[in-house]
Amino acid sequence: MPAPLVSSPVRLLYFALGAAALMLGLVGVVVPLLPTTPFLILAAFGFARSSPRLEQWLLTHPRFGPGLVAWRTRRAIPPAAKRASALGMALGFALFWLWRAPAAPLLLLVGGLMLLVSAWVWTRPD
Repeated sequence: MPAPLVSSPVRLLYFALGAAALMLGLVGVVVPLLPTTPFLILAAFGFARSSPRLEQWLLTHPRFGPGLVAWRTRRAIPPAAKRASALGMALGFALFWLWRAPAAPLLLLVGGLMLLVSAWVWTRPD
């Protein structure tokens, strides 16, 4: 990863991005259907450019670190994360369908987008 930027305002913006993404990722650990991993990837990105110490903390974290390192080095998604992603999208789609009862075009659009995202996730290396 690149060395932290020298410019203080830019570095502060990257730090704010990392901190906000980390907070959202941590909320995603306990709130169903809020993704955790994309926010942690974004947090690692922001911290890589602003706070090497926080970046290292994320990358060596016992729970989050292995997935982040796998993504960073091989663009890989572990099989358990793929299954969790598919289950979460299926549950989210079912809740959307049952609670909102959307018109068919919107239902098909949301379902199609979720299928595309799921296909992308499943085509990543393990």
